[in-house]
Amino acid sequence: MKTLLNLKKGALALMALAALATSCKKDLNHPSSPANVAAADANQTTTPRAATLVWSDEFNGTSVNTANWNIDNGNPGVNNEKEYYQSANATVSGGYLTITARKETVGGQPYTSAKLTTAGKFQPTYGRIEASIKLPAVQGTWPAFWMLGANIGTVGWPQCGEIDIMEQVNTSNTILGTMHWYVNGHSQYGGSTTTSPTGFHTYAVEWDTNSIRWYVDNTLYVTGNIAGNINNTGAFHNPFFIILNLAIGGDLPGNTINDGALPCNMVVDYVRVYNLSGSSTSPPIGSNITLKGFNNQYVSGENGTQAMNCNRATASAWETFTVVDAGGGKVALQSMGKYVSSENGTQAITCNRTTVGDWEKFDWITTSDGKVTLRGNNGDFISSENGTQPMTCTRTTASGWESFGVNQ
Repeated sequence: MKTLLNLKKGALALMALAALATSCKKDLNHPSSPANVAAADANQTTTPRAATLVWSDEFNGTSVNTANWNIDNGNPGVNNEKEYYQSANATVSGGYLTITARKETVGGQPYTSAKLTTAGKFQPTYGRIEASIKLPAVQGTWPAFWMLGANIGTVGWPQCGEIDIMEQVNTSNTILGTMHWYVNGHSQYGGSTTTSPTGFHTYAVEWDTNSIRWYVDNTLYVTGNIAGNINNTGAFHNPFFIILNLAIGGDLPGNTINDGALPCNMVVDYVRVYNLSGSSTSPPIGSNITLKGFNNQYVSGENGTQAMNCNRATASAWETFTVVDAGGGKVALQSMGKYVSSENGTQAITCNRTTVGDWEKFDWITTSDGKVTLRGNNGDFISSENGTQPMTCTRTTASGWESFGVNQ
């Protein structure tokens, strides 16, 4: 358990606006719309390994990490589902997230379960999104690992787009992978494969500017074409958030439910997201740059007189940094003749060092959207702290606050 793919750890900042996490209408059939389908290459059976881990939850704690996940409350009011979602049905223990469906009446619904989303907390655009999951395979259950466009709260569904990484219903061994979007109404395309759902399997999509590819245990089974916004697939070039849930009843599984098999569990070993763009691009050694945070404010070295902040509306001398070659593929950042220090993550970062030591060396990691993350010698990432407090170098993974626009 918890054995990572043989991938270089790095960072990618992938977070956007908060959104409304709603369930959406789905069909068991997967018709293709004109010109939207790219057939899977029969020779492409395994996932690429040129990837960088950018976000994960290994579920090693004793409760759901609410820095990563929201926990829904109530019935979603769609698909004729019969469950009431509540936090009590999502537990973490022994390195697993367990979502439990129970026969009990809460909020006027005859069943309870749980639904977790990363809306407003982690919202990637592109990458490999995967999870190792064991499914209940009980009549009336509808477990899913899926994604919705982060702009659903403003444009609605299906205009926001939906990527179903894994859906399975009832006792079937069929795994569904589907994309939903808007073309003069609801359109969808996808495919299916089979597996033994009651054992752990790795369910994944690999999503880039050209296509969305679905895998079970690293075997490709369907590909959807989104290149050039073909057939109005522009929604799939925006940020999406991740969802894990176990629905009971509904349009897809039907409403014949095996109450005698309840409670039952959907068990998740991990969720991981990788940047597929490969290794970092070369930093602009010798260039003078500015760094703009997720809050659209500039990073300031504060002339070395206090801890650094990301709260400047405009950039001047204190907000200008020279990228210096620190050796070994690392960089140092110099402003007003002084170097930025991670302070080894023990306090807020500063720009007051006259020479470059280990604490002043950083990995420069370019993200797929042209931004950068900066990883200190302590293995953690610099965070803008969204401009609400002095910047730190304490983040074990990189998301929105840990990404910076260069010269923007």
